[in-house]
Formats: sequence, C-alpha cells, structure tokens
Amino acid sequence: MPKKMPRDCQTPRHHSKRKRGLLLPLPPLPPPPLPPSAAPSSSSLPSLFFFPTQRCHPSLFKKCAQEIRQIHCKQDSFAVVEKNGSVIIFDQGDEHQGHPRKPRYVNLRKNTRVDCVDTEATHMLILSSEGKLSEHSVSTTTKSEIRLLEDLGNKPIVQIACGDHHSMALSKGGELFTWGKNSHGQLGVGSQITFTKMPQLVKDLQGIPVAQIAAGGAHCLVLSLSGAVYSWGKNSFGQLGLGHTKDVAFPEYITALEHKKTVFVSCGGEHSAILSKDGLVCTFGAGGHGQLGHNSTRNELTPRLVAELFGAQVSQIACGRWHTLVYVSSLGKIYGFGSREEGQLGNGDKSSQLIPLPLKLPLNEENGRKHNQENGTSGNGIKIIAGGNQSIVLFLKEKDPYINLNGIAVVNNEKLDKWISCSEAQQWEHVKKNIRLIFSSVACVNGSFLEKRDKHFGTSHKISGVDVSEVLLFYEKIKKKPRVFQQVIKETEKLLKSLPSSSLSPEALRVYLIMPVLLRGQDDQSNQLLGLLAEAILRLQHKDLQVLESLWSNLETPFFKDLVNLYQRLCRINLSHLTIQAKTFKELTYEPRVEMTSRVLQILYQVNCKAGFKVQENNFYVPEMKEIWQQDWCIDAFLMILQKLTKYPCIFDMKDKIKAYRVACQWVHLSRPTHPFVLHVRREHLVNDTLQTLRIRVPTMYGEPLKVKFHGEPGIDGGGLSREFFRIITKELCEPKAQIFRRFEHSSLIWFPSQVPGHQDIFYLIGILSGMALFNFHKVPFPFPLALYKKMLDTPPTLEDLRELSPTEGSNLQKVLDEEYDDILEEMMLDFTVMKKEGKSIVTVELKENGANIPITKHNRKEYVDAYVNYTFNESVKKPFKDFMDGFLRGCPANGWRIFLSTELQAVFCGHTKYDWQLLEKNANYINYEKTDQTIKNFWAVFHELPEETKKNFLVFLTGTNRIPAEGMEYLILNIEKLQKEDADEYYPMANTCSHILGLPNYSSEEILREKFLTALENYEKFGLS
Repeated sequence: MPKKMPRDCQTPRHHSKRKRGLLLPLPPLPPPPLPPSAAPSSSSLPSLFFFPTQRCHPSLFKKCAQEIRQIHCKQDSFAVVEKNGSVIIFDQGDEHQGHPRKPRYVNLRKNTRVDCVDTEATHMLILSSEGKLSEHSVSTTTKSEIRLLEDLGNKPIVQIACGDHHSMALSKGGELFTWGKNSHGQLGVGSQITFTKMPQLVKDLQGIPVAQIAAGGAHCLVLSLSGAVYSWGKNSFGQLGLGHTKDVAFPEYITALEHKKTVFVSCGGEHSAILSKDGLVCTFGAGGHGQLGHNSTRNELTPRLVAELFGAQVSQIACGRWHTLVYVSSLGKIYGFGSREEGQLGNGDKSSQLIPLPLKLPLNEENGRKHNQENGTSGNGIKIIAGGNQSIVLFLKEKDPYINLNGIAVVNNEKLDKWISCSEAQQWEHVKKNIRLIFSSVACVNGSFLEKRDKHFGTSHKISGVDVSEVLLFYEKIKKKPRVFQQVIKETEKLLKSLPSSSLSPEALRVYLIMPVLLRGQDDQSNQLLGLLAEAILRLQHKDLQVLESLWSNLETPFFKDLVNLYQRLCRINLSHLTIQAKTFKELTYEPRVEMTSRVLQILYQVNCKAGFKVQENNFYVPEMKEIWQQDWCIDAFLMILQKLTKYPCIFDMKDKIKAYRVACQWVHLSRPTHPFVLHVRREHLVNDTLQTLRIRVPTMYGEPLKVKFHGEPGIDGGGLSREFFRIITKELCEPKAQIFRRFEHSSLIWFPSQVPGHQDIFYLIGILSGMALFNFHKVPFPFPLALYKKMLDTPPTLEDLRELSPTEGSNLQKVLDEEYDDILEEMMLDFTVMKKEGKSIVTVELKENGANIPITKHNRKEYVDAYVNYTFNESVKKPFKDFMDGFLRGCPANGWRIFLSTELQAVFCGHTKYDWQLLEKNANYINYEKTDQTIKNFWAVFHELPEETKKNFLVFLTGTNRIPAEGMEYLILNIEKLQKEDADEYYPMANTCSHILGLPNYSSEEILREKFLTALENYEKFGLS
C-alpha cells in the first residue's frame, strides 16, 4: 500500500471548502472544447490557453505573445513579466463578489527592467536584467516595498526558483544560494538552522557547473551542464529520487539518473520530473493523483520512465502541484496527467488522470505542426507552464521575447575572440571583468571546454567530459596575447588557493585536468601556481583523490605524459633549490616543496602503473637526486630529508635507490654495537650449522655486520666469503633432496608448500637468512617467481605471475578467460575447486563456499581465475609465507628495502643474469699491467672462447657469486693484477673475492695461460683467497 499522503497532497475535494490564500470556490466547469472540425487555423489561434479558464483575468487574453517575457503561476495567483520589463500580478477573484480582481502592477525601483520572477507563499522574487535580485510581498492586504537582496553583494544572478517557503538563486559565477524555511533541510546547508532570511551558500555544490535549478514544495533539484542531477530537502514520498523516504539536508547525487543525459528538471509539490536529451521522461515522488503518469497512484522512490511516452520525443515538461504537463513537438500535442479536480488539465472530469492524455485544445495535430513550421520554431513555438493547480499554454513566434534559461559564465569561442581582439580601454575593462568572473570560479572553469557531440553527458569517475585539446588550443591563443594571458593567470592564482577539499561529483574535479594545461609555461609564475595546484591535489579527501586518479588514468597518453613532465620539472627545480640551500647552510625552506611535488609525482606514477600507460619510468626520475649524495650535509638533516624522499621511490633511479638503501642499513649499523656477527660453519655441514646458529642467536644481534668463517680455511671475510656462503647455502636449500620447497618442473622455479615440512621453523629461519643477506648487501638467489617480491611489497600477484611459476596452469586459465563458446566451457567441467596434494593423497579444495556445485560460466570465469590465483599465491601458503616474512624482518632491521619495485627488489635479492662479457673487458682495470701487454691480450682471447657456463664459473671464482650487481654489468669491475713471480708459468691465477682482483702471473704463452686458468676455474674453492 502506498504511504498515506499529507493533508496538502490529498485529493482536493476533501478540503475544497477551506480558504487557501486568495482561492475562491471553484467556478462552473468550462464549456466543452471545440470539436476537431471546428478547430481554428493556426493563424487565428489565441496567444495562450489557461486552465482552469475561469481563473484567468479577461485582460490577460488581450495580451499577445510579443508582449510577454514570462508567465509564472504558483498556488493561487500568477504573474506576467512584460516585454518592457514591468510585472503584473493576477490574483484570484473575491469569493463574495464573484469576479476577478483587477491586475496589480508591481512598483519597481527606478530604471529597473525585470528579467524574470518566481514566487513562494508570501514573497515574489524579482530578477532584473542586470542580475540584481529583489523580494516583494504578494499579500494584497499589506503594503510592501521591494527589498533588494544586498546579502548577495555584487554577484549577478542568472536563475531563481521558489518552493512553498524557501528560495534559490544561482549566480553567474556558478554559486547557489538558498534561504527561507529549512524544516526539511530544503536549504541544502544542513539542519542546524530552521529559518533564515540571509542567503546561504550551498557549499556542497561548489565546483559543479549548474545548468538549472528547480524548487518543489519543500525540496530542490539541481541539474549540471553534463546532465547530473542533485536533490535535497523533503523526501516523504521519494521526491528526491534517492531510493528512500528520509529527508536530506545536503545535496546528493541521484545515481539512478547517471548516463540519462538529463537536460531539464521540474518540481511539483511532492513529485519531480526529468527530461532527457533523447526525449524520455522520468518521474518520481508522490503519485497519489496519478501525477507520475504510471497508471497508478503509487509513490516512486527512484526515477521511473513514463512508459506511455516512450518513443514520443518529448521536448518540454512542467510540474504543477499535483499534475504534470509534457509537450511533444513532433506531434504538436500537449499531454497531461495527475489531478483534474480544479480543471487544471482542461476538461470537466474531476477524477485523477493516471496516464498521459492529450489536453483538449482547439488545436489538432495538423495545426500544431503547421504552427511550428510557420514560425520556424521546431517545437519551441509552444511553451507549457504549470504551477499550483494551474496550466498555461503559450503560443510563440520565433522573435517573441519569451525568456530562456540564462546560464553560468563559461569560456566559448565567441568570448575568446572578443578577448583577443579587444583594443579599446573601455572594452578591456569589460573583458577583465569577464575573465575574473570565469577564472575565479571553479564551477565556471569546470563548465568550460566540454567535449562536443554530447560526450560530456557521460561524465563519470572514468570520463571527465573535458576536451583537453580545446584547453590546449585556448592556451596557445591567449599565450600570444600577454595582456589576456596575464589576467587569466592572475585570477587562476586566487582560484587555486580556494579549491575545496571535497567534491560531490567528477564534474567538480575537471579543474585539476584543465589547470595543468594553462600552467605549462616554463616560468617562475607557472611553477608557483603548479605548486598551489599540488597543494590542492594533496588536500583532496581520499575518495576524491581516487576519482581524480581514475580521471588521470583515462587521459590520452600524450596529455598524461605532459602532466608527468610538468611535475617532474617542478620537482627538479625545487630539489635544485634545496641543494643550493644545503651548500650555503641556509634554512631548508624548499624541503616541504620538494616533498609535496614528489608526492604528486608518486601518485602519477602509481596511476601510470595501474593504467598500463607507455610513459617510461625515466620520465619520473629526478636527476637532481644525485646531488643529494654530494652535499656536505648535517647528518641529521640529510637523514631526515632522505627518509622523507624515500616515500616517493619513483623519483629515484635504480642506482640512487640502492644508495638510499645502503644509507638506511649503515644508519642501523651506526646505531647498534659494531661488533660483527661471525658465523662459523663447516662446508660439509653448511645448512645444519647455519640453522642451528640462527636458532640460538639473540634477535638484536641481527643488525650487526656479518662475517663468515669456514672451518679449517685461512680466508678472512672481507665480503667474498659471505657472497660464497650465500651462494652455496641457497643452492643446498633448494635441492630436491632437502624437501623444503615445492619445485615446478617447467619453469625451474620454487614456491612455498601448503604444508610446512620437517622443522616447523624452517621458513622463519630462511627468512632470517634472506634478511641478513639483504642487510649485508649480498645476494640470495632463491629461484622464486616475481610473485614473492610482489607479496613482500603488498602487491597482489596476477595470472601473469602464475604463468611464470606454472606455465601450463597459467595458459589453461587464460584459455578459460578467452573462450568464446559456452558449450566448450561447459565441456571443460570446471567448478570453483582446485586439486591439492597432501602427502601422497590428492584432495579437493573449494575456492568459495559450495564451490564444488558452482560450474564455471562466462559470467563467473573471471572470479574463478582470480580465486585460483589467490589460492595459489596466498590462501594455500599463509603459514609458510608469514613465517618467512617474520624471519626476514628480523634478519633485516632496516626497512629501506621498500623503496624498490618488485622487479627491482628481485634484482637486489638475486642479482642479474644478463651478462655482457664485452662490457666486462671494456671496464677492466689493470695493476702493473697495460691493456696492450701480450698476457692481457692472451687472457681475453682465452676468456671469450670459453663456454657460457665456464664464464659464469669465472665470476664465482672472482667474486664468490655468478650473479652480477642489481645496478648492472657496468658496476662489476674486474681488476687484473700482475703476480710478481720469478717462474710465472708454475703458478695458477688467484682471486681476491672481496676486491674483485684477479692475480694473473705473466705467462710466457697463451697455451700455458689457458691451462693454468682452466685448472683454477675447475677448482675455484681451493684457489680463492679472501
């Protein structure tokens, strides 16, 4: 059952005897309409029709459309604004005398020319052609002077609307003001105040480019230029379209109207209607009189399409208190639905009309079309007006002065041409005023540069609706006119300082896409304003920043790259100033600016990664970071700045990241005891000795420098023995016989098992070992997939990671995603389960509740693949991975490793395996040798002939590992030193793995060099001397 309607919305017959303002008892019913055969030709039609006819003052019919600028009706009276700017009020007649009152002229201020009016219960709003707003009492018993609303200051007003007891005014600068009663939150400023005469700014709509405002009995609708509709106020019958019946004290977006391309809104007493660009009509709210047109008296809590009008291409809508009018220009017909109690739909039947039916006018379809054609109005020749319990149909000609909605100020080609061509001083003052109006208003900027062909109607968190190429064209034009450009920049500075921290819609965030284009100039002023824009971006609430990031991600790549370059350039400038301050020991005032621009750049980097843009990473690097390491800093200031900047890894290249990480580790070393942690191990019991030692270690000692001592060997660890240790123990832990990791044959990679084998602490200890290696700048080349390093950095693994680990599984899942035919998917007989090995048994694991009974279809296959990947990398290995991470964080007390990306962290852990042997020769240093010496030529001739694996063994012989540094091969420097021996041919080459020095005797021939060198490589563990 529909909710019972309030007294004011019940059928009028229940209280028709009650005196309401100036309403008289209903006069006799109108005479029946003219039959079609008697309908006059369009050339003899009257200028207007009024329903109910008896309430219209005879003098109104004497006016022709050319004299009327606006007709407004509300409740029991109506007003006419004449072409000359005067205002006439027509009240209902005196019930005792039985005839209408005489029309009353409103006494206007001198030289005031009225543009439009609107009325509430006690007051009329009068808007002058200059944008000045005044109030006038509509009472006939008290005298009232017109009151200029000085609280609005000098803000020119372009639209007004009145409810029963509240008013709205839209300024040309895009600001919306409300005042009056607020018993239902109809002012849109909260519920703290119940009444105010002072206009209140509706702050929640700041930044929204408003196209139209409308007021109902106690509710409001606002339409944006891109078709978004916002509502607030009384909601007893769902008239706000939000899906509930609670009153709302702040504007809310009507999500049900998203992408409807709404172009007009109208409010009745307790119902609302919207018109789309496609000519569709939706209604919502109170339906007790059939005013929603859905063939029922039920209320609608969300917008519902009026099905009877589907395909009719409606061009106008108007809501009265309990009825609705629509005009279909292509048919030349006006339809009405709702209450007919007082004759507002133009016939004698007083029962409610539940569906749209044509009004019975002396105008048939043929004459209606002819009227439009003769007047060249394409459907605009007829104007429908509804208010209170009254309806008006006005016939216009093309040049008639009837008012059109004025809008907020926006940039367009016509204005731009005037700005550019302006030469006279007086004209320039007008141009400055226009520029000031637009570029000091977020709403006006957001309403400019919209995409053509209605694409901006699709504005959402993915589509901005801004034509960035138009903004660029605008910039290029005004840049050639310094006076215009400087004025725009001047006003932009004020705007950037006042940008709000929250927004109601993506439309309000367009300014963040427009401003960078206008600030692309490489000058101090543009840089300063880019800084202000960065501050505004970082002030945004999290939800709004997420929307902005989404809008950025949907920019065309060239525009996104321009945005990155702007902030990369600004970051470079700020960092240069900071280093200059450091050199001269001045106060580091640029430090906050560096951090701010770095943070914006990091946000853009994350957008770049998520969106898959092809903007190269080096576009984010800030080369001036290298100057940080070269300054004579106060250690505390240096560490503070470095700690802040490492939050924004994108500004570092790989080499600078490694430097930053080393500093973080060294700082931990300095803050703890400097005694090294000496790990004594036997080669033949390397794993057991290591794990036993780690089990009994005091946790705080993991921050000490690591030294490895092999039992029975004379080598002293200067880094080489540690590298060798980690290479050997990594290899042994990964051996199949160790039965620790799960091995994947086709990829030769390892992963955690779902059940922890052997000792329960094994992965905790492996984590400690890995952390110690990283903390001491050594490699632990476990053959893990990239997924491990993603998980360490809290990045979810993907199907691509599964394809790396298990190519067959990954490829099969990709086929599931790509399959086009349902029957083939059905034949695969897949469901939400996965097979898992437990000991010697195979068990089935459900990926979701009741997964075994949910077949895989096109609709759920993405969910299935995501669940499969999640199970493999997360759910099935929760315990071993948690143990590993707990151990890793214990073994590596410095957290600077988080500066790396997952691919970079993998390189730091494991080193590279991309070898460039020519580069190794090119970068080699020689001690007591010359590059041209015959022994050196012989060495490189022998080396380049070696098989690839033997060359890798040489790296082990030289450095203790076959992995090259994460920075690349150019950072692996080979030093060849002449061993001073009397009988050089009797000695083998020797290596100092700590210093990467190859001791090479001065052999007499290439053959002897080859023999001695290869023998050394085959027995390198015996020949290393560290």
